[in-house]
Amino acid sequence: MEKLSGSLEDYLEAIYVEVLKHGCAKVTDIALALNVKKASVTSALNQLSVKKLINYAPYTSVTMTPDGEKLAKKILQKHKVLDTFFNEILELDNASEIACAVEHLISDTNLKKIQKFILDNK
Repeated sequence: MEKLSGSLEDYLEAIYVEVLKHGCAKVTDIALALNVKKASVTSALNQLSVKKLINYAPYTSVTMTPDGEKLAKKILQKHKVLDTFFNEILELDNASEIACAVEHLISDTNLKKIQKFILDNK
């Protein structure tokens, strides 16, 4: 599968969080979670649907495909590890925003190194 843009990863992560909370995601809730306009959400949903990561049709709730759920879990895990590292280990200002930016750039190898560092230093 081709790599998603950072923006589409953010949408997939937000959809996954909404699905975990409510069983499905709605355009309005995704827009609120990401602080974007509904038209932007609709565009992203269409792209994610074409990539077969979500189930979406206009005016319906959004659900995840198995591939979408697998990728969303990976993205969310990256976010949590980086957020923990930047907040609890480094105690950086704006740690959550930094984690969100870095999650799209970091390799799996480097993420594993950070995970190991966290475990070794708790």
